[in-house]
Amino acid sequence: MNRKKLIKPYIVFLLGLYINSFGVSFITKSNLGTSPISSIPYVLSLGFTPTLGEFTIVFSLVLIALQIAILRRNFQKIQLLQIPISIAFGYFIDSSMNLLSWIEPDKYIYKIASLLIGCVILGFGVYIEVIADVVMLPGEAFVKAVTMRIKAEFGIIKVCFDASMAFIAILISGILFHKISGVREGTIIAAFIVGLIAKFFGRTLSSFANWLFPVATEPY
Repeated sequence: MNRKKLIKPYIVFLLGLYINSFGVSFITKSNLGTSPISSIPYVLSLGFTPTLGEFTIVFSLVLIALQIAILRRNFQKIQLLQIPISIAFGYFIDSSMNLLSWIEPDKYIYKIASLLIGCVILGFGVYIEVIADVVMLPGEAFVKAVTMRIKAEFGIIKVCFDASMAFIAILISGILFHKISGVREGTIIAAFIVGLIAKFFGRTLSSFANWLFPVATEPY
């Protein structure tokens, strides 16, 4: 395999990551909460000086450390790529939040519109990351590490993980603000539909994936 074919999946993955950052930002801008994986960094960013992107980086590094603690010798060195990816994603989020600073929906219908637009964008970004097939983001990688450790089904652990992220964010919000801030109905909606949207793109854009990453065939 030549260098171009080796680099291409990582370029596509970074593109998906950048698209994801806009999805997170649109959801966050709706003021109806944010995605479950971003709920803890978002609540912390409401109470402290560091930005959502900066807290996302720190939170991702914690998840990577937990993966190492869970898997120990089974932790693959290639997964250390999650570190630069997490740093890039954090800065992508801050960049997209700045670019979308003009979005301040005041009516509930506009908030819902921003939320749904964000979910579609995030679902498409997830789809792009999946077809790139290089490395997982720390949230999904942490879930995979847990499933490997306790021999459980990925889907079940993913639901438990998302619910735990939202619950912890609510606890942090209660401690910091004595009320629930940053976790709302948008968090629940995003948790339910982003995965479905990503699957929809996977079914309907299969020809796009085949064009982007054609399957090599052996010559006769």
